[in-house]
Amino acid sequence: QVQLVESGGGLVQPGGSLRLSCAASGGSSSSYVMGWFRQAPGEERELAAAISRRGINTYYADSVKGRFTISRDNAKNTVYLQLNSLEPGDTAVYYCAAANRVWSPGVLVSPPAYAYWGQGTQVTVSS
Repeated sequence: QVQLVESGGGLVQPGGSLRLSCAASGGSSSSYVMGWFRQAPGEERELAAAISRRGINTYYADSVKGRFTISRDNAKNTVYLQLNSLEPGDTAVYYCAAANRVWSPGVLVSPPAYAYWGQGTQVTVSS
């Protein structure tokens, strides 16, 4: 059983940056494909970014491409999401998730593909 704990959320002005962290325990995060989802009020949970087990492959939603960067440090069992050029539309709860699946973005965009989830961290972009 893997436990995931997110941190790094907060209130930031438009154009600002945040770095989210997801620490895994109870298992090695290197065994899993990792994803960052986000969910705004009244919206469905959507995949923002995902990264393969060794960090060789990444996926980004079109809405965040060029602004967000996902990375991982398997030695620290930690996955990161760097959020740059933040916009009010990025306001959401951000969730870290782990999937024991082969790398396949078409499958990984779907929340049911992930077995483990963190509790989420709030990101609010507002002036």
